[in-house]
Amino acid sequence: MKYDFDQLPSRRGTGSLKWDECAPGELPMWVADMDFPAAPEIRRAIEDRAAHGVFGYNIVPEEWYDAYIGWWSRRHSFEMDRDWLISCTGVVPAISSCVRKLTTPAEKVLIETPVYNIFFNSILNNGRVPMECPLVRDGEGYHRDLDRLELAMSDPQVSLMILCNPHNPVGRLWTREELAAVGEMARAHGVTVISDEIHCDITAPGSEYVPFASASPACREISVTCIAPTKAFNLAGLQTAAVCVPNPLLRHKVWRALNTDEAAEPNSFAVTATVAAFTKGGEWLDQLREYLFANRQAAESELSRLVPEVGIIRGRATYLLWLDCSGVTDSAEDLCSFIRSSTGLYISPGGQFGSGGEKFVRVNLALPRAMLLDGMERFARGVRAYENQLQKK
Repeated sequence: MKYDFDQLPSRRGTGSLKWDECAPGELPMWVADMDFPAAPEIRRAIEDRAAHGVFGYNIVPEEWYDAYIGWWSRRHSFEMDRDWLISCTGVVPAISSCVRKLTTPAEKVLIETPVYNIFFNSILNNGRVPMECPLVRDGEGYHRDLDRLELAMSDPQVSLMILCNPHNPVGRLWTREELAAVGEMARAHGVTVISDEIHCDITAPGSEYVPFASASPACREISVTCIAPTKAFNLAGLQTAAVCVPNPLLRHKVWRALNTDEAAEPNSFAVTATVAAFTKGGEWLDQLREYLFANRQAAESELSRLVPEVGIIRGRATYLLWLDCSGVTDSAEDLCSFIRSSTGLYISPGGQFGSGGEKFVRVNLALPRAMLLDGMERFARGVRAYENQLQKK
């Protein structure tokens, strides 16, 4: 490989949420933050911008629009108009702004659980009510119950849905037909769909995601799509994203929401990093995807060998592994706490992702291979010790 993903500079003492929350000797495999330096092409662009030395107020130049439009056209066969795009500081701020603008207090916001836990924050912190429509476990994967989803959308208190595409934490790539079905139901019931597509570029080699807005004319007209280079290129600390809103009336509402919340101003490095990622980062990303899914295969192989009682959800997207621990415990929270205290491995209990996650754990696979294998050994050792403890009770 041209790029080396096996080396990790120390992140301790750098203000890292992932690492500085941990004690010495602990291994963090929880928050969705990769342990790889950004692509050299991005780092050089940032260094050149820093060398200029002046970091005043910024505009969003044409290069930024061209970078997004070109990437989605080349990589995802979705043709965006320039006018559809609005710059913002992050996907989560955009979702929260849209929840405030597109709903009224005490209305319900539909989500498909288990799902990214911050969706709950964006709903509850704004005085709205999360309405969970659980996904259906299907062997080693998940699907949605369309009848249940339509019943939820028919509730007159539901005017907004937050879709996760691809789905975090279960790693599901939704098909064009599945997305189109959601769009048709949403249009029929007057429901706007916010599609969080931040994980869209982290898919298994040979597998590609379908942008929700591209799935059908209905999807395009009723959607707000949140996109960013931050997850795929490990740039979350730069606070940069975009929303894509084809419908002009809906776009005006979202533009007003983001500007009212002062969430639309780019920082001095956001534009530079975004343009470099989407114009120069393709080769790096392709090699990263190969490495990440080799990591997934290695993790699945080790877990199948060491703890076969743990069920593996075989996702095709994200660098997150979703594990069914119902054969070990009724409380993933207790299991995660025990594993951390006994082995130093820090992973996420599934209950925080809503209904259906209580007996699952989420594991971040985006780290050098040797550290990954260390984490799998710690996980297996922790599970065995936990099972032994239960037998003694």
